[in-house]
Amino acid sequence: MKVSLNWLKEYINLEGISVQEIVDKLTMCGLEVEDFVNQQEIYKDFIVGLVTSKEKHPNADRLSLCKVSTGIEELQVVCGAPNVSKGQKIIFAPSGSIIPSNGMKLGKVKIRGVESFGMICSEAELELGSDAAGIKVLDENLKEGTSITNALGLNDVILEIAIT
Repeated sequence: MKVSLNWLKEYINLEGISVQEIVDKLTMCGLEVEDFVNQQEIYKDFIVGLVTSKEKHPNADRLSLCKVSTGIEELQVVCGAPNVSKGQKIIFAPSGSIIPSNGMKLGKVKIRGVESFGMICSEAELELGSDAAGIKVLDENLKEGTSITNALGLNDVILEIAIT
């Protein structure tokens, strides 16, 4: 069973108590905490981006060549999602980010001869949902460069508690 630490804080005063102390106390009460995930740590590198252009990849039928604005710079990204379009606000993973679903660390790569400087992400790649068919399109009012931990409220610790 997954339990939100923010949800627990609505019922219990946990001020000044570390996550590890909470895990230890739950274990002493007979609950087995199998794992806990700090969303702020996992999603720290992911930001809101704006797709400023989309063109057909010159060397591939099913890939697009996009420009993504981070609010500071514009980067070229090769994208395979069928639903990517100019003007969309998206979740952007710059080089150096680690994709939660597979642990892959992104770097600058060449895809079919074209450099890509990051990744436009789906819900499934970020383990935020099961939709892997295309990219996650965000609210158009979000500002480029905003951390997705702030934009999507991913500022929680999720405890995985075994049901016994």
